[in-house]
Amino acid sequence: MENLKTYIQRLTTFSPESWNILSGCLREQVFSKGERLLKEGEICNAIYFISSGYCKASYNQDGKEMNTAFYFENDFATNTKSLINGTESEFEILACEPLHVVRFDKAALLHAYTASREIETLGRKILEGIVARQEEHVKSFTLMTPKQRFENLVRTRPEFLQRVSLTQTASYLGMSRETLSRLRRK
Repeated sequence: MENLKTYIQRLTTFSPESWNILSGCLREQVFSKGERLLKEGEICNAIYFISSGYCKASYNQDGKEMNTAFYFENDFATNTKSLINGTESEFEILACEPLHVVRFDKAALLHAYTASREIETLGRKILEGIVARQEEHVKSFTLMTPKQRFENLVRTRPEFLQRVSLTQTASYLGMSRETLSRLRRK
């Protein structure tokens, strides 16, 4: 919980009073590798702060797993569309290794917004960060070649390739495993 507190203080102004209120919205959880934080078809009612481990967002397309996001330490994971609109999730969020998270409960968080402007600001900044990262990833598919997407990943997130399998990375980058292998060799 301390790394979350440190992260929040880097993100925005946050008083001890706001932390006390926010603490009531938080719950630490541990997931085993392969366990789902969110199932396809469920309504998302939480935002997860990744303390240790990593997870991914993926969906099944004609029997093929499509990876759309990976969340590592100090990232926030959620399904923004489902969280905001109360609609069923079109994808799942799955622990890729033993995962320790801090769960922000949506209902409690919405109530806390009315008690503290700082918490409301924090919630907005968290969601803005998640949406900005998603937009960057989507934009990469229209503005970059597969090679450029790979090079960008290597430059901006070098730890990614050390932790995520080639097959999953290829899916995330929208290319075949063979193409990714060729690009890595160069």
